[in-house]
Amino acid sequence: MRPIALGRRNWLHLGDETAVPKIAAITSIVETCRRLDINLREYLSYVLPKLGAWPITRVGELTPTAWKAANSG
Repeated sequence: MRPIALGRRNWLHLGDETAVPKIAAITSIVETCRRLDINLREYLSYVLPKLGAWPITRVGELTPTAWKAANSG
């Protein structure tokens, strides 16, 4: 989480107010993968291509925690 604190001042210039929730979501995913010791590149390579056709009712299956549980066995 230290990089988040260090980057706050720089992130003021990332865009307008609508960018803030998107940045927060991306940061949350990255930090969750780091905390769970998930290779971020592998996770994103699996999840991103599926997002367009994935049903919203099953989006919980694409979280880092669910992905790790499904791929750890």
